[in-house]
This record gives sequence, structure tokens and C-alpha cells, in this order.
Amino acid sequence: MTDLRRTLLWGVFLMSLFLLWDGWNKQNGRGSFFEPQVRSAAPAAPANGGASSAPGAVPTPSSGAGTAAGAPPAGAAPAAATAATVTVATDILELTFDTRGADVVRAQLLTQVDQADRSKSVVLLERSASRLYVAQTGLVGAPGLPNHLTSFRPVPGETRLAPDKNTLEVAFEAGESGGVIVRKTYTLTRGNYLIDVRHEIRNEGSAAVTPQLYLQLVRDGNVEAPSIFLAPTSFTGPAIYTDAGKFQKMDFTDIEKGKAEHVKTADSGWVAMVQHYFFSAWLHAPQTPREFYARKVDTNLYAVGELLTVGSVEPGASKTVASRLYLGPQEETKIETLAPGLDLVKDYGWFTILAKPLFWLLDKLHGLLGNWGWAIVALVVLLKLAFYSLNASAYKSMAKMKAVNPRVQELRERLKDKPQQMQQEMMRIYKEEKVNPLGGCLPILVQMPVFIALYWVLLSSVEMRNAPWVLWIKDLSVQDPYYILPVVMTATTLLQTWLNPTPPDPMQARLMWIMPLVFGVMFFFFPAGLVLYWITNNVLSIAQQYVINKRLGVA
Repeated sequence: MTDLRRTLLWGVFLMSLFLLWDGWNKQNGRGSFFEPQVRSAAPAAPANGGASSAPGAVPTPSSGAGTAAGAPPAGAAPAAATAATVTVATDILELTFDTRGADVVRAQLLTQVDQADRSKSVVLLERSASRLYVAQTGLVGAPGLPNHLTSFRPVPGETRLAPDKNTLEVAFEAGESGGVIVRKTYTLTRGNYLIDVRHEIRNEGSAAVTPQLYLQLVRDGNVEAPSIFLAPTSFTGPAIYTDAGKFQKMDFTDIEKGKAEHVKTADSGWVAMVQHYFFSAWLHAPQTPREFYARKVDTNLYAVGELLTVGSVEPGASKTVASRLYLGPQEETKIETLAPGLDLVKDYGWFTILAKPLFWLLDKLHGLLGNWGWAIVALVVLLKLAFYSLNASAYKSMAKMKAVNPRVQELRERLKDKPQQMQQEMMRIYKEEKVNPLGGCLPILVQMPVFIALYWVLLSSVEMRNAPWVLWIKDLSVQDPYYILPVVMTATTLLQTWLNPTPPDPMQARLMWIMPLVFGVMFFFFPAGLVLYWITNNVLSIAQQYVINKRLGVA
């Protein structure tokens, strides 16, 4: 029974490590063990020195005349080489618009430090030789309607948010041969990553038009690949949310193979491109019929979007469609108020049901303590208190196992040639001493989902970026620069191993000491916040186990 308990515990531990490694491979484009991925090594090469000739297909309208998906529309704009850019900035955002399409082709988050180069800010959207990630809009439904290939004229105005202003507007206007004029207006607000986008559609032609407005995000399928020792990152790729289908995320490889499944039509919902810590999303609040799509538009280039019904626009009339574009971090408590289900872009995987209340509690503790590091320590303390009785049961069982271990070792040596008799004698000893060999295992297994969920909370929370703890720990989301925390974690893990009963099998006994060292090496590359969580858990477990061992006379 002792061997069974050990085997079960090590099996669970090793399987957890394997699943983490497999998840890391899958999320970073290196292929899952269960479903190997094939992905291009680089995005589609932009034409004309960085401006793609058609970065994203024009969506196919659901009805009426229109351009086939992937083909340039009639009356397209001049060559991309003649397009110009307009850059605007607030206190937290710097956006670059291309006059071809009046689309956002670069978004820099001015207050989010780039951890690869701390002298720079995070760039979310970008159109360059190595990356393609843009936000586009346009009209379909009739020949000649302005879309993201159309040349727009910038409307004169301010390009920097004035110190005495709270909003900044930038507008572009275009008119096509059909007599339809579109004015796109982006309104940026101080301290806000949410951008109001207004499309004013004026029909100056002689016949009514029934256009559809598309809002789409186009991105290459590349995913940053950290060191193999790092924990797996959150999901990267497109997502669609509707009331009916809820949150539906799609791998780039599923889109490539035509296997991506999602709700196609609804009267509400949003689309997003998600990555670790940050995301972009098109939000359209009014109850308006819309179609959703996720498609491949070029080699290693994918689009997710929604096609909105505008309705008929009579000659001389106009219609205005208001939408919102979010470009920023996954700050859960802020984004959950912007649209139903938007907080789900912060990917906790299978553990969402446990992770969300844990983050809520962590956020409340941060509000009280004012430091995310101490909030992590306090949260682990509260969890250990909540599971105190369950842990006590497990540690008592392990302490009793440690007390009878010398007798079991002697028995195994004396009856090593008589396995059946040895098992009978071992069961007799366990019965006499009232020891359950599995008693230390089951309580730990019950708690595992909670602590794994906390692991994902710390891994996924953008709030940990650039958040200091004490002294040398200036950023809880990156590894300890001096590796002090991983050394302490390894030492506490070894001490905890010493407090546990030694397995009767010599090979298992050696493995018990080797695994903490292997695990410790991995933690040298983990974010400091995760290591802090593990150290706190170890220290509290050691304290409780030592007290119980002392009471039972086996310390």
C-alpha cells in the first residue's frame, strides 16, 4: 500500500509536469503531443517596404453585390506606397493610422514597459517586416463602398492630447464613385484604453444603398516562444463571444485547417485577438444583427471580425454606427465592465471557475496591503487556513507512516523473498498502528485544483507586470534577477522532503531527493510571483508538518 501511495503521488506529479510542458508547446506553436501543430515560421512578407498590399481580406457580404473574400474591391485605393500615416497620442496610448483604410496599424501602450527592452513600451498592434497585427473597418454590400483598401483624407485637427483636455478626436473621410461618403472618427480618452469609433455614412448618390459594416482584427500566427523552462503562457489567437455560444477561442491551426467552430450569427457580441497579458477587441453594444467570421487571409495571416447590418441609406440621407475598439492590458476588474464576458480573454483554461474567485480575493488583499507580493503571501496564508484540517489529516498520516517506517524497512529486508507474506505483515502493522497508507495522499489531491488555479491566476494576471515586492524584486512577472527566491524554494522543498517518511524502495528514496532539485532548476526561470507563492506554501506546510510530527514524537 505504501508503494501504491508513492506511485500514485509521483504519477500525478509527473503527469502534471508533462501536461504543463505539453501546454507550453501547444501555446507557443511547437505542437502538442496529442495534436502536432504546423505553423509558418514568419508572417506574410509585407509589400512595398512594410505596407501590405491587402492586409486582410474584405469580408463577403451576406447579401447584395460585393467583393469576394480575399480579392481587392472595385475602386480600390492607389498603391500602398502612396499612403501616408498619422500618429496621435494620449497619456497612455500612441496610435498610428494609415490613410489607406484609415485603420490602426500601430498601437503603443505608453505606460506598459516592454520586458524584453525596459527602455521601451509595449507595442500591441504593428505593421512591419516581422509582424503584422492591425485593426480594420470598411463597408461591403455594393460596388465602390469605402473599405480598408480605400484612400482616406485626414481631417485637420490635434494629434496630441492637450493637458487641459480629456478627449482627443482624429477623423478621416473618403468618398467612392458610388456617391457614398464615409467619415471615420476615433475618440481617445485620457487614461483609457477604450477608443470610441464612429462611422458616419452619407449617401450623396441617386439610389439607395444597403451597406454592411465590418470590424476586423488581422494578425499573423506567430507566437513568442520563451525559454523551455518557462511556464506555459496563456492562449494566443482569435476569440468570439456571443450570448448563445459564450466565449469561443480558436487556434490559428484550426483556422488554417478550416476546423474552427464558432457561432456565425447573433444580435450581440464581440470579437478579439488575445495574447498573454494584452488583447484587442471590437465591441458593438447595440442589439444589431451581425455575422461573425474567423478565416485565413494569407500565408500565416488570419482575421477575426463581425459584419454589422447598417440598413438602407436613402439618397441624401445618412446613418451613424458607433462601435468601440479596445487596445490594452487584460485588467480583469476594469474590462469586465466594458462588455459581457470580456473578462474571459484573461485565460485561466480549465480552472476558470476556481481562478476567478481567487483573483477576486487576491485583488481585495492588494487593495488592503497595497503590494501584490504581500497580497500573494496573504492569499496563500488564507488558503492554508481554509485547508488546515485537511492538511492536518494528511500530515498526521505521513507522521504515522514515518514512525512505523523502520519496522516496515526491517520487514521488507527480512521477507524480501516472500512478497505475499511481506504484504500480509505490512497490512498487520498498518492495522495495529491505525495507519492508512493513502491517508496522506487523498487530502493533498483534493487541494491540488485550488493551488493549480492559483498558479494560473499568478501566471495570467497583467497586474503582476512591473509590480515590485521587496528589495531586489522589482517585477513579480519576471524571474528573480539574483535567483535568491528559487534557491530558497529549492531549500524549503528539500526540507519538506526530509520531513516526509522515506520510501522503502531505495530507488524511490533517491527519486524523492532528486525531483526537488530538478523542480528547483525549473523554478530558476519562473516569474518571481509564482516562486513567492510556492515558497510561502512550502514554509507554511513545513511549519504545520513539523508541529504535527513533534506532537506524535517523530520530529
